[in-house]
Amino acid sequence: MGMFTVTKLSEGPVRPSAATPSETLPMAWVDRYPTHRGLVESAHIYRNVADTLLPAPAPASEGEADRYAVADAALLQAATNNNRTNKKSPAAVVRGALADALVHYYPFAGRIVEDVPGRPAVLCSGEGVYFVEAAANCALADVNFLERPLLLAKDQLVPCPTPELWPVEPHNTLAMLQVTTFTCGGFVVGLRTNHAVADGTGAAQFLNAVGDLARGLPEPRVKPVWARDRFPDPDIKPGPLPELPVLALEYIAFDFPAAYIGKLKSQYAASTGGKICSAFDIVIAKLWQCRTRAIDAGADVRLCFFASVRHVLKLEPGYYGNAIFPVKVSAPAEKVAGSSVIELVGMVRDAKRRMAEECLSWAEDRTGGRDPFQMTFNYESVYVSDWSKLGFNDVDYGYGAPMSAGPLVNCDLIASVIVMRAPAPLAGTRLLASCVTKEHADDFARRMREDLV
Repeated sequence: MGMFTVTKLSEGPVRPSAATPSETLPMAWVDRYPTHRGLVESAHIYRNVADTLLPAPAPASEGEADRYAVADAALLQAATNNNRTNKKSPAAVVRGALADALVHYYPFAGRIVEDVPGRPAVLCSGEGVYFVEAAANCALADVNFLERPLLLAKDQLVPCPTPELWPVEPHNTLAMLQVTTFTCGGFVVGLRTNHAVADGTGAAQFLNAVGDLARGLPEPRVKPVWARDRFPDPDIKPGPLPELPVLALEYIAFDFPAAYIGKLKSQYAASTGGKICSAFDIVIAKLWQCRTRAIDAGADVRLCFFASVRHVLKLEPGYYGNAIFPVKVSAPAEKVAGSSVIELVGMVRDAKRRMAEECLSWAEDRTGGRDPFQMTFNYESVYVSDWSKLGFNDVDYGYGAPMSAGPLVNCDLIASVIVMRAPAPLAGTRLLASCVTKEHADDFARRMREDLV
C-alpha cells in the first residue's frame, strides 16, 4: 500500500445550512438493541466524471421507481445536466448538498445520549456530520477500483478523526463522510453511519437525499419520518451480547452472472407451478448448500439474514430507522447437503413467509419474553447481509450512479456473507464471503463456482 496514498485536504463538521429543531428524540426498541450501537463503513465508487455525462439510469432497486415517483422528471434531468457541467469538485458538491440535506435529516447532525441507562436517544444539537475532502495520488484503475484485497488502507477512505478534532465518541456519532478524488476524475464516497439511527435502507435514503439536493432538486424526493415513538416497543429485554468465536476465516468473492440466476429462477418457477424467487434467494441457497458440503457439518446448520418489515408494521413512507427482523432457517446438515439449490430456495422462501407472523408476535409481545434478535454464533451458522436493494446503487450527485456500493469490510469474527450488485459493467450479483476457515476454503470455492456461466 506504500506507493498509493490519500491526502486529506480539509476536514471538520458540516452543519445544517439552516436552523433546525433543538430536541431530544426517542429511539425505537430495535434502534436501542446493543449490537446496533456502532458505525457501519461503506465505499461508494464513481468512475471518471467525463464518462458519466449520459442521462442517469432510472432507479433499479425494487420499489424505488414508485418511491421516487413524486419527483418531476424534467426538473430532475435539467438539474442533473446542469450539475454535470459546473466547475465545482465532487467534494464541494457533496459538502454543500450535505449541509442542505441536514436541514431535513437534522437528527444526523446530532449525537446519541443516554440520560436513562439502556434508553439511548438522539440529541439534536446541530453539531453536524464530520466531513473530509481528500485526494489520492493515483487513478481508480491503479487500485483495481477498490476490489479486495484493498490497495488503499481502509482508514484512508473513511473519516477517522482524532478526539481533538471530533470529541464525540464513535458509538455516539451518527454519521461521517469523506469524498476522495482520484487522478482519473473518479471519486469515492466513504460513509460511516450509526446503525442505531438508521438501517441500511434508512442510510441509503439519507444519502439519496444528499444526491437529490446535489443535482439541484429543491427538496429530497423522500421526506424523512422519525416516528420512533410509534414503533412497537414490546416489554422484552434484549438478550445478552453474544459470545463471538475465534475463527480464522478466509475472504472469497463470487460473481453470479445474470444468465445463471435467470436459469435457476426459471427452474424454480417450473418446479413450483410458476412461483417466483429473487436473485438473493438463489445465491444464499447456493451458499448454504456449498458451505454445508464443504465444512462437513454433523449437526444442524443455520442460515440467518435480516428482512425489512416496513410493510409488515405499516410504517410511514420515509421512515429511516431500523425496521428489520431476523429470518432464521435451520435444518440438519445432512438434509441441506443433500438438497438441490432449488429445494433450498424453497426453504428460504418458506422462512420469509413465516417472518411476518413472527414479527407481529414480537411486536405484540406474544413471544413469552423471548428475544428473536438473540443470536448464537458458531461455525455451523452463517449470517447474510443483503446490500443489493438498499438504494445505495441509485445515489447520484450529478455524475451518474456508482459503479459499486458496498461495505468496506466483512466481520472476520463470525461466518458472514454480503450480497450486493456486481460492479458495473457486470450484470448479476456479487457475494462477498468470509464464512469458511482455510482448511475448507478451496473445496467451498470449487463448489460455489460449479455451473456458473
